[in-house]
Amino acid sequence: MSDIKRVMYVSQEIFPYLAQSPISTITRLMPEGIQQFGWETRTFMPKFGIVNERRNQLHEVIRLSGMNLIIDDNDHPLLIKVASIQSARIQIYFIDNDDYFYRKATVLDENGNEFSDNDERTIFFSRGVMETIKKLRWTPDIIHCSGWFASLIPIYVKKAYNDSPFFKNSKVIWSLMDDDFQQPFHKEFAKKMKTGDLREKNISSIKNKELDYLSLAKFAIDHCDGVIQITENVNPQLADYVKDTAKPFLPYQGEEGSMTNFSDFYNKLLK
Repeated sequence: MSDIKRVMYVSQEIFPYLAQSPISTITRLMPEGIQQFGWETRTFMPKFGIVNERRNQLHEVIRLSGMNLIIDDNDHPLLIKVASIQSARIQIYFIDNDDYFYRKATVLDENGNEFSDNDERTIFFSRGVMETIKKLRWTPDIIHCSGWFASLIPIYVKKAYNDSPFFKNSKVIWSLMDDDFQQPFHKEFAKKMKTGDLREKNISSIKNKELDYLSLAKFAIDHCDGVIQITENVNPQLADYVKDTAKPFLPYQGEEGSMTNFSDFYNKLLK
């Protein structure tokens, strides 16, 4: 293993690009805080239309953009944008596409209803992250996923892209956190998410099923190497499920987390 340790953060929301909350705050602090322990970082989030590109000085990375991702037999151009938080010395990569992210919202419309294509948006985001890392030619040792928008990263790393040299030895961590959605994903979700080396047996547990939040989160946990609780309050059913899996687990570390414990947890997984 290289002397330079690398951790990739994949987060649904990060402050200051989205409103401050317990989740957006800790996912903002993790990339900055972990660097003091010798970790090199890359961070990804969806480029929701509500993110102000001018104020946050986002710009498109032409060399990374230009690929089309096929979802349900439809082509969707992948656009990659980047911004920097200078005070924290971190860069944020944004996964963008006009079909899925142009609307001035995150996951709810102006009436408070969840978008009917949130399932496809989740697929596009996760696949977009994977393809961008390959183009960056940057091999992560740890991939830390936060939020249901990143729920497919674990299975993509372990099954769809497992032969790629960029992910072959990567360890995946799932954030246990206080998030949820109400509208189940469509029955065709498993079919739409297929890509790369993903086989029928890999998705048999969710095939032809409407997926609610609990089922999707459990599916992510099943394919990760460890779990970190990043918010004080979490779904008790998921907390029990994590215990039952006996996967390495780091309990809640407070509002700002403990980067020392995070780094130690990462290193233990790599051993």
